Amino acid sequence: MPIVVRIDVELAKRKMSVGEFAERIGLTPANVAVLKNGRAKAVRFSTLEAMCRVLGCQPGDLLEWVPDEHEAPHAAHEARR
Repeated sequence: MPIVVRIDVELAKRKMSVGEFAERIGLTPANVAVLKNGRAKAVRFSTLEAMCRVLGCQPGDLLEWVPDEHEAPHAAHEARR
């Protein structure tokens, strides 16, 4: 999966539990686990906004695009344009 979810890193930095985080952003702990483990197919902007507000971070701190091995040469070429 080319999108890596880094919610766990941000939670660890703040010593915040999944339960507390879930409560503060208005999701169930199970839904936070789906997001945190990269199993979500989509994220609403309102949810992303709530996560950033609670964690005091930017969306790029929570989500990172990492090219697949077969995409890496093409992605590097596109990045130089």
